[in-house]
Amino acid sequence: MMNDTRVRLGFPVKVLGAPGLRSHDSRRWQNQPHLSVSLAYLRDIFLYLARREIRFYRMAGQLAPYLTHPDLPAFHNQLDECSTELAAIGDQARQQSVRLTLHPGFYVQLSHPDAALVGRSSVELAAATSLLDGMGLDASSVVVVHVGGGHADVPAALDRFARAANLLPDEVRRRVVLENGDRAFGLRDVLWVHRRTGIPVVLDTLHHRCHNPDAIPQLDALKIALATWPESVVPKIHVSSPRTAVRTLYRDGEARVQMPLAHQHSDFLHPFEVIDLLQAAVTARLRSFDVMLEAKGKDVALLRLREQIRRYAPNLARHVQ
Repeated sequence: MMNDTRVRLGFPVKVLGAPGLRSHDSRRWQNQPHLSVSLAYLRDIFLYLARREIRFYRMAGQLAPYLTHPDLPAFHNQLDECSTELAAIGDQARQQSVRLTLHPGFYVQLSHPDAALVGRSSVELAAATSLLDGMGLDASSVVVVHVGGGHADVPAALDRFARAANLLPDEVRRRVVLENGDRAFGLRDVLWVHRRTGIPVVLDTLHHRCHNPDAIPQLDALKIALATWPESVVPKIHVSSPRTAVRTLYRDGEARVQMPLAHQHSDFLHPFEVIDLLQAAVTARLRSFDVMLEAKGKDVALLRLREQIRRYAPNLARHVQ
């Protein structure tokens, strides 16, 4: 039987389409923020996701505030303190068929020459894994990372990343997936890491447009990236459109015009570019995959794109959720 490609759309962290929803407890450490507060916020977000029939969501990287901060040990036990709440939120995700993922910040750099920073990165990845494990989430709940620092010597940086990744505990490495970059570490580079670590590749389509020295066509890049994922796990990719609008910035009472940069995310998605990509995937009968929409409009951008697909590509709409 031929493959019937299915695509699930998701958005990251912040909800804009409903007032008052917060992604996590963002208070400073002096005010005693806690994972329990973040999970209460997350439950409210889940109710919104259910109303909008959204089944793919990236949680805030700081869901458990200061969890691994070396100078704030009072925050280190939040996962144990919230074990019951974590299990409950995982049950809720399964009941709603919501895929949850994480994307830690730039400070996670397994390729960095500084061994101490690599060690801190490993701790962060282990904590993210423990959080997802505490929710009882399956292998589709991945932790997305970039190669990181070392642009001046790409081969050395890739080698450091691969060696550090292979030293991660198995349960951590099984959660980690690797995204191609927009200035360095293109698709060929992250594939090199995949072959040495088994870590799946997350294709970021905008990054691929910005940094594609091998001139790999986008559909071919998608096929290559999807093939790095285990058959038992639905792959994910990142899709965004470049910002094209001019911004006016004000500093010290003076206005300054900032021209758009190609790697910056726009507020909404270019509907026809996304339709073309998804239609090509469906026509090629690629395996099903999920799409994280990295637009500044967040959930509002997702809902608008979904409606535009229904309007401009009704035959595609049945493949897209």
